This record gives sequence, C-alpha cells and structure tokens, in this order.
Amino acid sequence: MMKRVVMSLLIATSAAGWVQAAEYRRLPVSEYRDKMKAGWLGQMAGVAWGAPTEFKWKGAIIPADKVPAWQPEMINDSFWQDDLYVDMTFLRTLEVYGLGVSIRQAGIDFANSGYQLWHANKAGRDALRAGIAPPDSGHPQFNKHADDIDYQIEADFAGLVSPGLPNTVIALGEKFGRLMNYGDGLYGGQFVGGMYAEAFFEKDPVKLVEAGLACIPPGSQYAECVRDVLAWYRENPNDWEATWRRIEEKYQDNPAYRKASCDKGDFNIDAKINGAYIVLGMLYGKGDLDQTIVISMRAGQDSDCNPSNAAGVLFTTLGFSNVPEKFKEKLDEEKYWVYTEYNFAKLIAACEKVAREAVVQSGGRIEKDADGQEVFVLPVTRPVPSKLEQCWNPGPIAGSRFTAEEMARINPPPPPNEAARIDINEAVAKFAPGWMAKDCGAAMSPGIRDVGGRKNVLVTHPISESMPCVLGRRLDVLPDKKTTLHLEVGHHPEGDWLLSVTADRELVRKVIGPETTVNGWTTIDVDLSEYAGEIITVQLINAANGWKWEAAYWGKIEIRSE
Repeated sequence: MMKRVVMSLLIATSAAGWVQAAEYRRLPVSEYRDKMKAGWLGQMAGVAWGAPTEFKWKGAIIPADKVPAWQPEMINDSFWQDDLYVDMTFLRTLEVYGLGVSIRQAGIDFANSGYQLWHANKAGRDALRAGIAPPDSGHPQFNKHADDIDYQIEADFAGLVSPGLPNTVIALGEKFGRLMNYGDGLYGGQFVGGMYAEAFFEKDPVKLVEAGLACIPPGSQYAECVRDVLAWYRENPNDWEATWRRIEEKYQDNPAYRKASCDKGDFNIDAKINGAYIVLGMLYGKGDLDQTIVISMRAGQDSDCNPSNAAGVLFTTLGFSNVPEKFKEKLDEEKYWVYTEYNFAKLIAACEKVAREAVVQSGGRIEKDADGQEVFVLPVTRPVPSKLEQCWNPGPIAGSRFTAEEMARINPPPPPNEAARIDINEAVAKFAPGWMAKDCGAAMSPGIRDVGGRKNVLVTHPISESMPCVLGRRLDVLPDKKTTLHLEVGHHPEGDWLLSVTADRELVRKVIGPETTVNGWTTIDVDLSEYAGEIITVQLINAANGWKWEAAYWGKIEIRSE
C-alpha cells in the first residue's frame, strides 16, 4: 500500500536544541501490525536457522555444505531462544509501565528475570542484583563486557514499537541498552532498532543500513565499521567473501578495534564485528530472504544472532502476509515463548499498545481514513544520536545505587537448573500407547513435532542437569516369543543427551549426539528375552550431558514380539 507524505507547518524542537519543520508519513495500523508481526517472525527464522552453527566458526567462513537445510518445523525451535525472550522482558516493562517508565524500574524488572544469561547481560544483571542501579550497571567500571553484542541482539523490540520513529528507538536504547551496555555495545542496538523503524517504509537494504547508521554517533568505531562495510560493498558489490576478508583484517585482527573486547583471540562477541556481519547479509543478500540469512550466518562468530537481526529487519519490509510459506506454515501461534507472558497474539497486542503511545508521544496522531480504518500519522524527524562514548575511555560513573526500598523489590527466582515441569502424557499416549512420562522439562518445546527432518517426533527434555525426563511402562514379556524394544532416537543439531534404558538394571547407556548418529538419528534394539514370562517396568531416560540443547527426539518407541 502506498503511504502518502503529508506536509505540515508544525515546528518540532529536538533534544539537541535545533528546530525543524516536520513532514508526516502515513501507515495504516493494519499494515503496521502485519509488518511488526513479520519482524518477530524474521528473528525466529534467522536464529533457528543459524542455531546449529553458533560460534562453531570463529575467524572463518562457514563452508556452504555446513549450512543447515531449512525445514519449516525449525521455526518453533525459536520459542526458547534468548534472542527473543530477553527482548520480551523489555517489551513487558513498556507494556506495564508505558514509555515513561524509569530506567531504574527497567533495571528492577531485568534483575528479576529468571533465565540464564551470558556476557554483558549477565554482568549487567549481576550488577543490578548487587545494588548497582542503571546506568552504572552497563558502565565499563562495573561491566567488563559492555562492548559485547548483547543489546544489539535484543533491540529488535525497540524498532518494532517505533515505526518511522528513530528518536524513540534511540531513547529506548538509553533506557534499556544501558542496563548492560555502553559505547559501541549500546550503539549496536540503536543501529539495529533504527533499521527496523525505517523498514516500515523502506525496502532498499542500502537505505535501511544508512537509516540505522544515522541513529548512532558518527565518531564511534561502530559507525566507522558500518561505513566501511557500505564502502566495501559499493567497491565490490558481487563478492561478499572479499568484503568479509576486509572486515576480518580490520575488526578481527587489528587490536585498535578490539580495545574493549572481552576476549582477544578468535572468539569475538564484540558488537562491531557482529554488526558488520548483519550489514554484510543485508547488503549482499540484496533483498533475498534466504541469501540475507545465509550470508550473515556464514560470516561466523555469533551466527544465529546476526541472521536473526538481519532477517527481522528484512521480514519487516515485506509484512507477515507476504513472507514465503516455508517460514510460517509450521508456526505454532498459540505457543508461548519461555520465561514470557507472550504467545503471538499477546505479543502483537503488546507491541501495538506501546506503538500507539510512541506515535502520540512523538508528535504524531492516529486518524481514521475514509473507510473508517485507523492510520498512524508519523512525524518525519532527523535522528539525534546519543552522545559519543567508548568503552576503552569511558566517562565518569553516575554513582547510581538502588535504595533499600528498591532492593526489597528485587527478588529473582533461583538460578534456572533449568525448566519447569510440563505434562506431556497426552502426547505420549498418542505417540506410544502404554507409555507415560514424568519430570519432563518445559524447555525446547516438548510434545509431538516435526523435527530433524522427520515428522511425528516425540520431543522430551530433562528438568535439570541432575533430574532427567523419564518415559516408562509396565510390560508383560511373553514367555514363548522374542521381545525387543525398538527405538529410533535423535538429537538437536547443536546438542546431545544421555540415553539410559533400564528394567531391573541398566540395559543401555549411550550418548545420543553427532558422534553416535547418522544425520542426527540412530536405531537401538534392546533384547528383552531374559525377562520372558515376567512383568517388568521399562524406563527410557532422557538425561543431560553438559546441559546444552538436551532434548531427546523419539522417532519410534515400539515393543516387538516375534
């Protein structure tokens, strides 16, 4: 749908003190909703597609034959990805308290989150829980990871509630990005959010990157990095690998651009280089969804977060209704993201609520067109970036500390060890009649799903590192026939798990992972002849083996007698 630009005599004054005449852009609310929903879907697709490759290639391009094949059912693997549920923590704060929420309240809400965190997020939340209030929780004096990628991978929400409103994106970064980041770590999120904000009106990847660039201080190394990738693309628009090598030379190998990196080796979670990979995918993908995701992924390092950001922006330009079916045909819109109050319907409603407030607060308005349909009327304003700061030469701390009353409101749950229980017995009864489940953890979407290239797979997950999920049944072993327990089991591409089969003793103990399977699957037959004529209890135990991606995939559970 075409958006009409309406000229106005309204005069707007910026935070920097200058004055500009404002134009307006019109965005039907129904179109906003469709594009915003697509933005979340793009994040899901990018992170789910790239997840098996995350940090497995550092300082190296992922070989083309190592890129996972996209399977439509993979989209639901994203319901337990931190790339999304941390975003939603911040969205929830906005939904409850509005855009005027204080940075201190944002910090309290983040301190009370119950999920596992890493790098800047963990350091920031640890500081908050220790009484160091924001913005100091993100200051390099208290956070040695302040230049890391964290707010960059979580800032999608800021752009999705700020259609065409770059200064709202910048302000949200000042409120939420400073919980854990500073300098380039903060600017990475404002850059990503700025691209999202413009994606409601623009499809050209170059213009989207330039819109994000306008939202950050031009003197920052992050802005220099984005300008470099734009220039290298213009010099060589058909060879992304050549540009990747130039990125590596400057932003991976040159110590001058890793002054605040939390690790100086091949591992690089600095916001700048991973932001460069986002831009790499955006530019060389040339608007193609698959190529944008794959190029951002193949660049390596945080190769699920980067395609998630790139895909989120690009999907927003299309709208949910125009996204290819392979990305949404298996989407479970009723499912809730872990650690959140949101399924898709509630997520979309929360974003729209905040966006409506953002439109009005920015000097826009909400009108009805000739058909009675609501339209956002959005002021066109020049972005006013945050002040220039860099982590290796930070400014003074704010001296911000939570009061005793505020500390009394910080009551985080026990460390996740990990998932809450979920009852999957209805699914188990359909998949393998006679079997029952106990102590199944809620992580990784347990139940019957299409996974690992197979349909109708039962997925289970342990409660914790020490408490496995158990499938069990009583079995009358026939005295005059050979009885065999036949299992076809698989694993998540990025994880493994420990299988134990027991009767009165342990009959099988085997790690199910890449080293023990072919294309993610293996067959196990357990001879139960020794129990002929007896009634036994058989247990199939899905135990943790390192506590990463511990889901068990059950392709078949059968008792065979012959």
